[in-house]
Amino acid sequence: MKRLLQLAASALALSAAPALAQDVTITNARLVLGDGGAPIDGGTVVVRDGAVVYAGPASGAPTGGAGLDAGGAWVTPGIFATITSLGLSDVSAVSDSNDIRAGGTPFSAALDAATAINPVSQHILVHRASGITRAATTTLPTGSIFAGQGAIIDLDGDSRPVMQARAFQMINLGEGGARLAGGSRVAAHALLKAALREAQALEGKAGIPETTEIAKDDEVLLSRFDAEALVSVVTGRQKLYVAVERAADIRAVLALKDDFPKLDLVLVGVTEGWLVADEIAAAGVPVIANGLLDLPDSFEQLGATQSNAGRLARAGVKVALNAATMQDPRRLQQVAGNLVALTRVPGATGMDWGKAFAAISSVPAEISGMGGKAGVLKAGALGDVVLWDGDPLEVGSVPTRVFIGGVEQNLESHQSRLRDRYRDLDESELPKAYDW
Repeated sequence: MKRLLQLAASALALSAAPALAQDVTITNARLVLGDGGAPIDGGTVVVRDGAVVYAGPASGAPTGGAGLDAGGAWVTPGIFATITSLGLSDVSAVSDSNDIRAGGTPFSAALDAATAINPVSQHILVHRASGITRAATTTLPTGSIFAGQGAIIDLDGDSRPVMQARAFQMINLGEGGARLAGGSRVAAHALLKAALREAQALEGKAGIPETTEIAKDDEVLLSRFDAEALVSVVTGRQKLYVAVERAADIRAVLALKDDFPKLDLVLVGVTEGWLVADEIAAAGVPVIANGLLDLPDSFEQLGATQSNAGRLARAGVKVALNAATMQDPRRLQQVAGNLVALTRVPGATGMDWGKAFAAISSVPAEISGMGGKAGVLKAGALGDVVLWDGDPLEVGSVPTRVFIGGVEQNLESHQSRLRDRYRDLDESELPKAYDW
């Protein structure tokens, strides 16, 4: 109990007082702007008052600020991870510390991930040390096709991780959604359309008492609270993230715009997206795509190929990359690096280095509504800067320093402390007790 109290006190101390942003000038960098372009050798990035004021060749940089010589090391914007569950779970196998699923609740679309974000979660600390500085985090669909409303967060560990609450609504219209809706995709689409029609009927009437009569023909399928949460979706003020994999399901999602033209759609997963890439591009709908999947895990992924993301991008689709699991987006660098490697494989379609890095930095930031502010180094962007010990898209490379909003971050976590503690352990002794 004493150790638990010490742990709680340490967590409160870490989150109590936010650090002040630093003015820093990083010189002699192999500089990546995150905009899809090639790295700039001998580049400079200048951060003042928490924001980037310059990033580019040294010749154009303003003077002033504490100097930091990168020594030719790679310097990039922070990685923007999406879709994740960062901050919603400490130990996934312990239900008391896991807020990713809510199977017993009567609510669905109204669930708000922002209310449960833990800024000192070890998942946040570990991923910050991996160069991830911002993320979109969400719960998962459990009792309905609606997962609830995801949030945009930063990973700086202060007491205010949520940058934008209720940034998007997450739903599943693939095999998983079919199961949740009653065993059929037909039921899932009927449920979604009925729910959106309820939301249309409530437009402009949020906050009216439950007993107020609202004229509409449909039977009520959602609670008033859930239906009100979808008003922002049906009016296009809140993005609708749709998890979908097979080509036929993608077409069905794109067709939703015929009945609900204001929907701001984002496709998630999209394993068979390359089969309908031209249709997705024509619809102007962005994609958060599986990057490494090349073998089907289910019937809806029979067309799986690692060339999926590259073919989508070649067709003109705005493509961000998704990690294999929501709880471990550290693999994003590996996903992007594999796309670069695919450019050297005959018959495969990948991305060049700059576009692959943009697919885990500036593009997911744009999709999430933070275009020009996150995942990129340019004047006016947030001061998220990462220094690496090697090519950031190589599996073995790790950050050496991380700045979020101009504040240098502590890169320690339980993982790093355990690594350091047992690195030189004398095996003739019993294991040391873990302490703080």
